[in-house]
Amino acid sequence: MEIKETTAIITEKLTGWATTAIKMLPNIGVAILIVVLFYFLAKASRYAVRKIDEKTKGNTAIMKLLGNFVFSVVFVLGLFAALSAVQLDKTVTSLLAGAGIIGLALGFAFQDTAANFLAGIIIALKRPIRLHDMVESNDEIGIVRELNLRSTILRNFQGQDIFIPNKSVLYNKIINYSRSEMRRLDLSVGVSYGEDLEKVKKITLDAVSNIPNLNSNKDKNLWFEEFGDSSINFTLAIWMNDMNQAKFRTFKSDAIMAIKKAYDENDIMIPFPIRTLDFGIKGGEKLNEMKLHIAGMAGGDDKASAQ
Repeated sequence: MEIKETTAIITEKLTGWATTAIKMLPNIGVAILIVVLFYFLAKASRYAVRKIDEKTKGNTAIMKLLGNFVFSVVFVLGLFAALSAVQLDKTVTSLLAGAGIIGLALGFAFQDTAANFLAGIIIALKRPIRLHDMVESNDEIGIVRELNLRSTILRNFQGQDIFIPNKSVLYNKIINYSRSEMRRLDLSVGVSYGEDLEKVKKITLDAVSNIPNLNSNKDKNLWFEEFGDSSINFTLAIWMNDMNQAKFRTFKSDAIMAIKKAYDENDIMIPFPIRTLDFGIKGGEKLNEMKLHIAGMAGGDDKASAQ
């Protein structure tokens, strides 16, 4: 008797499910159609994002990931729409709630990674730096070798690769030397207090007038800055025609050699650090009196030795 009742219950359930499935066939067909349509729509969206690569040239990895992200979002929306079509709204609600909780947990766990990822996308779109640019960021200077999703890779002039998180690049000062075709050299020099400053200025500017790679269309400037401990200090500002770092260092070296040669020919002195000792200040003792005092002490010691 119990077997008959169990069989009847199972048969009733199966019949009910079959009846429901038959009634839902049109909805299932619509759901399948929605999934197919959204799949092709997602592929089209990914293709459209990747076509933007000409605007963000050199950031293919970022655009590829962004295209895949758009594809996933559109396709998931299609799945939710398909579930709604077969009257599984409660399932959709549960999935959304679960996705929200999982997303929140992942957000806390990978917040630095997410921040670097978003910063990488912003850098790719805003393009403050590009591949092969010479930039300075986070106290590091070098050539941009790679822009990826997590970090910006610079190769410094010692041949070392420096990995800087994209978040640090975006939120800190960036100096891009490649955005201009010129670069200015600011050279600090000091001359003796006994020199004629007008003469120093003229000879210095003349000395650097013919060095290689000098931009003759830009003014050469010299400003006296301060009275230093041992010298009067000034800054010489001259422009170079090239942004290449190796050429810039050669340019600086040529300027220094030209100035030193001109100063030697005109008896202009770049002084060594000098310290003047003054024993005549309040609480001190004059130097000449100090010598006499020391001499007197030495004489007294000689007399004591003789006795």
